[in-house]
Amino acid sequence: MHPAASLQFERVMNEFARWLAVPEDERSPAPAWWWGPAMAVRDVHQPMPSAWACALGLSEGSTFADGVRLLLALFEDQTSLPWPDDFPRKAESKDDETRELHPQPSNNSAFQP
Repeated sequence: MHPAASLQFERVMNEFARWLAVPEDERSPAPAWWWGPAMAVRDVHQPMPSAWACALGLSEGSTFADGVRLLLALFEDQTSLPWPDDFPRKAESKDDETRELHPQPSNNSAFQP
């Protein structure tokens, strides 16, 4: 496996552990940025590190492909994706419909047009 793919999947596993630590009713939807690293190792049939397999609820010796199937299953019934600042916990007071895609800089911003 390419070292970059392994490194990116390691990042996903670290984020997955943080996400899983949040109580389910407070947890954000699974983030779309997990797709790329997951797809990069979806056909890798070498065993993943046991700590990763354990975090995913898989048995020792499970492959990267096994882990990817579990991660992608998180998206099956999902109808929305989190904003990056809402990960790993749902936002408490923000209304998704009123968010701006490109927020304006605050008055104390170093950038002044």
